[in-house]
Amino acid sequence: MARATGPAPRALTAARDAPARIRSVDRAADVLELLARERTASVTDVAAALGVHKSTASRLLAALEARDLVAQDGERGKYRLGFGIVRLAAAATARLDLVEQSRPVTRRLAETVGETVNVARLEAGAAVNLDQALGPAAITSHDWVGQRTPLHATSSGKVLLASLDRESRERLLAEPLPRFTPATITDPAVLRRQLDEAREVGWACTIEELEGGLNAVAAPIRGRDGVVVGAVSISGPSYRLTPERIPGISRDVLAAAAEIGARLGWYG
Repeated sequence: MARATGPAPRALTAARDAPARIRSVDRAADVLELLARERTASVTDVAAALGVHKSTASRLLAALEARDLVAQDGERGKYRLGFGIVRLAAAATARLDLVEQSRPVTRRLAETVGETVNVARLEAGAAVNLDQALGPAAITSHDWVGQRTPLHATSSGKVLLASLDRESRERLLAEPLPRFTPATITDPAVLRRQLDEAREVGWACTIEELEGGLNAVAAPIRGRDGVVVGAVSISGPSYRLTPERIPGISRDVLAAAAEIGARLGWYG
């Protein structure tokens, strides 16, 4: 029987290529570690360190250079780590700094107001909770850390949305706004008015918009350059954190956000 010819099925091709792709990623990581140790290296140096042909080393360096992860040094033929590494490191450091610098403030705030305090940041169209502190009056055991929560139905999400430039905000508001409770804001026009108010007064709240019986208020946290890097929120049961109590609680959350911002280097 004649053997079929023609292109291999895509799934088989992908399976066959997977080990090669993993090997390339491994080698790229080795290049970055080499440059971190030696500060600069030539194509020949990289080829020798990785045990590959110079053409392979050259392709690896070119791919990394295209992503700004390496750059050609002033010395001809030498490479060094690029600014892309700084950008990636800054993103990781900012997340770690936000948790580290906010924790003493949120622990004290939770103790003072007796409610749950969360710190969140905007990630891929959602508010991701990074840290949580429980006050003595908190009755819930719900752990929000690591969870993605909707921007339009949470107080943290609203202040994060309000901090965005108009184009970014409108792009997110163009997506459907799911309803979680009868009180969830699903009308973009109503939500826009709330976001404008949040920008004006510096805080936002939700009244049973994500879960029935749960209210919250949040304020934005600014980094050293004044850009909003996260949000701090206070949440509690609606019978205790009543709408009448929220304006007073907003002063506590605003003070906490300002203190965290100052610890990050923002003095307003």
